Amino acid sequence: MRPRPLPRRPVVSVVVPCYNYGRFLPEAAASALSQDGVDVEVIVVDDASTDDSLAVARQLASADPRITVVAHSSNQGHIATYNDGLSRAAGKYVTLVSADDLVAPGALARAAALMEANPRVGLVYGLPRDFTEQPPPAGPPERETWTVWDGRTWMSLACARGRNFILSPEVVMRTEAVLGIGAYSPLLPHSGDLEYWLRAAASWDVGRINGPVQAYYRVHGSNMHQTRFASAAVDIQHRLDAFRVLEDPRFPAPAAVRTKQLLRAKKALCREATRLGCSELAGPVSVEAATELRKFVESLHDVPGNVRRANLLQARIARATRGRGPGGTASSIAFVRGQLDRVRWRLWAMTGIS
Repeated sequence: MRPRPLPRRPVVSVVVPCYNYGRFLPEAAASALSQDGVDVEVIVVDDASTDDSLAVARQLASADPRITVVAHSSNQGHIATYNDGLSRAAGKYVTLVSADDLVAPGALARAAALMEANPRVGLVYGLPRDFTEQPPPAGPPERETWTVWDGRTWMSLACARGRNFILSPEVVMRTEAVLGIGAYSPLLPHSGDLEYWLRAAASWDVGRINGPVQAYYRVHGSNMHQTRFASAAVDIQHRLDAFRVLEDPRFPAPAAVRTKQLLRAKKALCREATRLGCSELAGPVSVEAATELRKFVESLHDVPGNVRRANLLQARIARATRGRGPGGTASSIAFVRGQLDRVRWRLWAMTGIS
């Protein structure tokens, strides 16, 4: 749909969890405070940093009354820090932005306008962009459109792909939705965001800003956003752990719907694990990683065809162990899959779904 202008200046709370990111904190705070069209409050939650983060935060707060600093006396971990900050949000809308990331210019007003025009939307996301030292310079204005899904439809798409479509700093939520959904789960330190989006989509519609960049995600040595192949099995297992929220009878969906969607997610993860295991078997590390992926596929007892996929992967592993590369057919399939992945990436960038 076409965007509508923001009819008023709502307050947006920007929660900035920080642990040893004092060197990035001023830039993150500035990216939030410079937003047009909305009134902003910034809540910096320092999780007992061992660098100068707390001093930097307090200096920023002394210079701008819109900044509040919360200091943990002992390190509580990122999930508890998220929950602490979100519980203090006073704005109509709220976003959670790590101290090393940035809010894109105009992002908060765009997200707020979508939710003002669509009262059933509780979560809005958009396009994030990676950067290292400095965010890329702004190009010509992108044409903006909105997409709004019924929450259950969006959840079904996530399950069908077995993926998290959202990086994280690009999300803006209705504070009412956050209060109703509850806290991030401390049991899911590596996939708590995916589980949170599923809970949000079960009760609220989901919106997306198409076109303009909504957030900048900083890539540096401490976050390793690109998962190495050796940890692919761990990543997939964490995603499965997040989808298992559908087993919780408190999840706001009928039991039959929850069972169906969880099975869809398992099927998608089974396919992905098989594909990843077959794609690279050139050395000992790759063989070890493929073996872990085969074990994951084998563990999905309720997924039809999991034994066949596990056996296929084991045959490829055995071939690689004997020093033989993939056959011609396997190489052709891998090439086609690589091209499809590029297409899916472009679709995700344009639509938010891949």
